[in-house]
Amino acid sequence: MALHYDKATRSFYTNLRPPALQDVDEPNLYRDIFPYSQFPKIPFSHERVPTTIPEETWLTDTTFRDGQQARAPYTVEQTVQLFTFLHRLAGPAGLIRQSEFFLYSQKDRQAVEKCMELGFEYPQITGWIRAVKSDFALVKDMGLKETGILTSCSDYHIFLKLRRNRREAMEMYLDIVRTALDSGIAPRCHFEDITRADFDGFVIPYAAELMKLAEQYDTPVKIRMCDTLGFGVPYVGADLPRSVAKITYYLHQQAGVPSEWLEWHGHNDFHKVLANATTAWLHGCCAANGTLLSIGERTGNPPIEGLLVEHAMLWGEGKGVDYAAITELADYYRVEIGYDIPPLYPLVGRDFNVTRAGIHADGMLKNEEIYNPFDTERILRRPPRVALTDKSGVGGVCLWVQENYELDGELAKADPRVQAIAAWIDAQYAAGRIAAMSDEEMADKVTEVFGEEARRRPETL
Repeated sequence: MALHYDKATRSFYTNLRPPALQDVDEPNLYRDIFPYSQFPKIPFSHERVPTTIPEETWLTDTTFRDGQQARAPYTVEQTVQLFTFLHRLAGPAGLIRQSEFFLYSQKDRQAVEKCMELGFEYPQITGWIRAVKSDFALVKDMGLKETGILTSCSDYHIFLKLRRNRREAMEMYLDIVRTALDSGIAPRCHFEDITRADFDGFVIPYAAELMKLAEQYDTPVKIRMCDTLGFGVPYVGADLPRSVAKITYYLHQQAGVPSEWLEWHGHNDFHKVLANATTAWLHGCCAANGTLLSIGERTGNPPIEGLLVEHAMLWGEGKGVDYAAITELADYYRVEIGYDIPPLYPLVGRDFNVTRAGIHADGMLKNEEIYNPFDTERILRRPPRVALTDKSGVGGVCLWVQENYELDGELAKADPRVQAIAAWIDAQYAAGRIAAMSDEEMADKVTEVFGEEARRRPETL
């Protein structure tokens, strides 16, 4: 019985023999967990797996692959600018290690070429292809060293989509991986729909075979754990196939996949996308995959900006990471791309660090730390804002208008238009109002009072 030492837990582990492939006649659709006519159920065994934090953790990006499946494709110029923002957020040590691109259209390939011309070390550019041998020509022609390969692993996909059995699917996938390795390309196998897959019957046996190929070719074979429909849960004691902790831990410990070859890719169907990615980090996965502003297929992927902040809260701010680029890229999305970021969206929404409640506004005016979660001005170049209340006065109105509108000159508190708006606000509270004035209400009133002279700033309203 062989032992191996795990640095993260400082423990010896038994190298368990992975289970053999279970080539069943009928698909295992876990109908007790996924009844389809009802909300899916979350199974618990109340058995825990230990926290197994890798020595180093990082992010990877799929803005230009999965992110482009949720919106109109980015132009080449937009791709280059967004890739430049990712470079600033990656820092010199590569906190954002890689960025994944489509390669199928001429525009896709042109965008890759333009990004390569920038000469950035990070993020490294990787590709994505179907499990089709002819697609490797695209990867080789672009000069990429790594590509993702779609290798679906649940019986929903193997039986119902591919119309194959498990052995046929695994042999097809292994053949494709050998082609990549023979071509000198490091494969990244995307275990699509892993949170509905039979772990002992397919996932672990398949992963173990991939590790044999990695040893044979002396080349990394990465595994991306794809929570395709967002079924993953971060709860302690939850069971497979939905437990993110157990998926990650068992691939690392039982199938022998090194932490640096594991990557989590989630979707936000059930509002758990960031918590699930963090759970994967904490249980043996080095890489968390995401997209800018969480823009991805259907409900989106882990937001890159959220992962960056989560990583900083867990392990400290990344050396040389330009966190202010988060604010700049959000403004770029609004102004140049025309993307409507929800006002309450964390970190980058218009009202992210705006307090509205009257009692909160009073506290903010006294000391911003009372209701601001961190120094948003230093880190994100987003000074905290206070929505207008009956305590704001003509000075507050004057400041609000100047912050949100472009005017021909400076405003003074004695300006009759400012006085008129302040009087209108006072009348609202005299009539019993409690809530702060909304930006929408203020915008309508400014338009009414100032007319065409007031031009709204698109980055703030």
